[in-house]
Amino acid sequence: MASKHKIEWTEKTWNPTAGCTKVSSGCKNCYAETMAIRLQAIGVVGYENGFKFNIVPQRLNEPLKRKKPTVYFVNSMSDLFHQDMPIDYLDQIFDIIKKTPHHTYQILTKRADSMFKYLANKKIPKNIWLGVTVENKSEGLHRIDKLRNLKASVLFLSIEPLLEDLGDINLENIDWVIVGGESGNKARPMEKEWVVNIKEQCETYDVAFFFKQWGTWGADKVKRNKKVNGKELEGKIWQKYPKIIEKKFALEI
Repeated sequence: MASKHKIEWTEKTWNPTAGCTKVSSGCKNCYAETMAIRLQAIGVVGYENGFKFNIVPQRLNEPLKRKKPTVYFVNSMSDLFHQDMPIDYLDQIFDIIKKTPHHTYQILTKRADSMFKYLANKKIPKNIWLGVTVENKSEGLHRIDKLRNLKASVLFLSIEPLLEDLGDINLENIDWVIVGGESGNKARPMEKEWVVNIKEQCETYDVAFFFKQWGTWGADKVKRNKKVNGKELEGKIWQKYPKIIEKKFALEI
């Protein structure tokens, strides 16, 4: 399902699996779970059981059909390293990636240990970017240490939703950091100081910093529509991409 989406830092999504299981505080108000229930109601393949994890072989070959070089966010509605993922099917997904070197694949997970176990002794294709979610100190920061020890073209952090001040972050070997506040009626607020702290550390480490949005809570701590709150930080939009693909995004998105 290379579907339409509202994710600013990618071009298309590819979901060869669907559904997931909550593993951390960042999963509390999962947008994918809400969307999965809607997709189940209208009979979309892969969501017959709502948000329960399952493979969707019908979507496996989608990237093979697209000749135009495309940046794909893999599994926007799931997690590639979910504990119920069959290893042989995961191998098939990576085989598709290898067969389509003209595409770029952004793989993001909260299951850094499983990702590291699977990839540590493999040669990672050059068209793969690897990322981990970092929502807080206790559950998120340790994932960065697993990520930094993998050799991919781009290593990135998705710090969304940012739930607290992360303090000092070791950004060694990290190429890109995305930060965003939570959306939805039950969204938890994000403090401006938390975001600025991350931005300044990115500048110190020369890491591309991308501020996606404030979300439901604005910089002024007022709850309103996320579009109204916008994405300005200190009067400016900060949306840098890794140098490897910066020009492509600037021209096409």
